[in-house]
Amino acid sequence: MSVDTLNDKKTAASPISITPSALEQLARIRQEKNVPAELGLRVGVRGGGCSGFEYQLGFDQVQEGDQQFKIGDQTLLMKAGHALYLIGMEIDWATGLDNRGFTFNNPNATSTCGCGSSFSA
Repeated sequence: MSVDTLNDKKTAASPISITPSALEQLARIRQEKNVPAELGLRVGVRGGGCSGFEYQLGFDQVQEGDQQFKIGDQTLLMKAGHALYLIGMEIDWATGLDNRGFTFNNPNATSTCGCGSSFSA
C-alpha cells in the first residue's frame, strides 16, 4: 500500500511513534471532551514559535491529501510534506513536577526552545 493513501485507507507504518502513556492521555482527552470517533489525531508543523516551527497536535477531520496511520486506537492524520520534519519523532506524556503534558522527541530538530513546543530543522 502506498504511503500517500487517502481517506478510509490506512498505511502499514507510521513515520512517528506515540508512547503508551501518551496514548492513554489521548484516549482520556477524547472521552472527557466527547471527541467524535470519526475525528483523527492531526500531527503536523507550522511556521512560528521561538525556534522557527511549532508542533500541531489535535483532533481533526480527514482532509484531502492527508496520510493516515493507525497507532494503538488512534488514527493519525498528517500532511505528506510534514513527514520531512517529523519522521522518527516520538510523542510522549510527561508527568514531572516541573513539566506535565505532551512532549515531542524529534531527531530532526537541530535546536528546540525551552518550552519544547517549537524547534528548528
